[in-house]
Formats: sequence, structure tokens, C-alpha cells
Amino acid sequence: MIKAMNLSGLDGVRHAFFSRYGGVSEGIYESLNCGYGSGDEQKKVRANREAAMRQLGARADELVTLRQCHSTKAVIVDAPWSLEARPTGDAMATNIPGIALGVMTADCGPVLFADSVSGVVGAAHAGWKGSVNGVLNATIKAMEVLGATRTNISAALGPCIRQASYEVGDDFRKRFLDTDIKYGMFFEPAFREGHAMFDLAGFIINQLDQMGIGSAEDIGVDTYPSAGGFFSYRRSTHLGEKDYGRGLSVVILGS
Repeated sequence: MIKAMNLSGLDGVRHAFFSRYGGVSEGIYESLNCGYGSGDEQKKVRANREAAMRQLGARADELVTLRQCHSTKAVIVDAPWSLEARPTGDAMATNIPGIALGVMTADCGPVLFADSVSGVVGAAHAGWKGSVNGVLNATIKAMEVLGATRTNISAALGPCIRQASYEVGDDFRKRFLDTDIKYGMFFEPAFREGHAMFDLAGFIINQLDQMGIGSAEDIGVDTYPSAGGFFSYRRSTHLGEKDYGRGLSVVILGS
């Protein structure tokens, strides 16, 4: 369990970025796989979520997650929902103490938000598509609807794939440059011709900085290296594995 410094100092806010360790899953899902969208046994995923939430002093039935789809849709949460009833989207916000907002990732960026002054928290699943299309700003706007003040919001980026591990093709790079030529700063040449290395974390933090929030922190952890202790879609693909686990990141209002 990893914590960000800027969120750790906030009164009435709990949060965590979980590694893949400390659960009951086996094989390619070893061991704290919290993703119901994986092919893992659901009873093991449920046990893993329960174990993770215990570390935060909360119950698994207080955890809400979404059917993530790389969108910019932000959902305001006023009560926990069942697994079957979870809506589609990639961001959440709540001002209800005790509701745990959970994000599932395996290379994409989990971003947790909190305004402890106004009593509002948020969470976003920020892959490259959601980030460039505005999922981070959508999260902040949902928090503002609930009374948050932008300059009071602290945001933390958890484990995600880093530039040294993220090779992309020219078509990928062109999408960003077509949006804003200044986005070229987030790409470096790759060894392979026609490819580049993309800085997803740098892009996310830059986006947050441009939004005028109080603070934005990057914990600086790469999900791709096998020794790093995190699930990685890209690593699993390169290894020829049939599936991959999902890591959990959580923020809760209430001490």
C-alpha cells in the first residue's frame, strides 16, 4: 500500500494505491487482483477487495467502482451500489463520508483527488485516451458541483506505466500533436524507427497543473517492470499471457 504525501496530510481523508501483493489470487492474477473484469474467480476478487479495504479500516461493501471504458464520464456518488448496478464511466466524486471511491488500473493512471476543506473527494481512471479527452477536468467539475473549490483540491497520480516502458507508434503521437502541437514535449525518440516513448505520467501532471488545483503529486512508480509488484496490461501482452489482474486505488472521505 502506497500513499501520496499531499493527500496524507489532509484531515478526514484516507487513501491508498495498492500493489498486487497481499491477496489470495493465483497464477497470472497473483495475488491482490481486485478486478471483476478479469477472468479470475469472483470469490477471490471479492476476498482481495475485502483484504484491501481492511487495510484502510473500511468494509468492501463501502467500495464503489465503475465499468471503466476510457471515457470522460464522471459520476456523482450519493450511495454505494451493487457490483451489478455499477454505472459506466471513468471518474467519480462524492461528499458522503464512508463511501470509498475505487479505480482499477493495469498501466493507466489512477488519480485520487480531495478537497478536505469542503469535504469532497474524487477518483479518475486516466489512460491516454481519457486524459487527452478531459477525464481529469471532468472529475474536478463533478467535485465542484458538490461544493469543492478548485484551489483547495489536491490530486495524486499513482502507479502507472512510465515513459521508459511506453513505446508508441507515430499514429499515436500524431493524435496528440493534432490536438495541441505543444504535446510533443511528452514524447522522446525510441530505438525503433517510427516509434516514440510517451510520458503518460508527465502528461497527466501537466494537465492537472493547468487546471489550477492546489497541488498535484506523482508518486513515480512504474507498473511495467516485472519486479515492481504491479499489474501491467502491456507486460502481460508482451509475455503472451491470456489476461491480467487489476490494481486498486481508493480514496475515502472520513477519518
